[in-house]
Amino acid sequence: MMLTNEYQPINCDDYDNLELACQKQLTLALALKDGEQLKAKAIDMLLRKKVEYLVVDLSGEIRELRLDHIASFSHPELGTVVVSESD
Repeated sequence: MMLTNEYQPINCDDYDNLELACQKQLTLALALKDGEQLKAKAIDMLLRKKVEYLVVDLSGEIRELRLDHIASFSHPELGTVVVSESD
């Protein structure tokens, strides 16, 4: 799958679930659209140059994941969320 450089905002409900994960510092199982699988603690959300990111702690390494590059995330408290683009 080709990842576009133009940011595609994600669905509001999916965004809200990521915000909740950050507030509770939940460790999420993340699947990225490029096939990468991560297990990382959600720390913060940020907006830079009109692109939204999820900031995660991956075993002590801080990474910023573009929201539109996340295919899905899961946690027992949230269930599995398949990220969709906003309408």
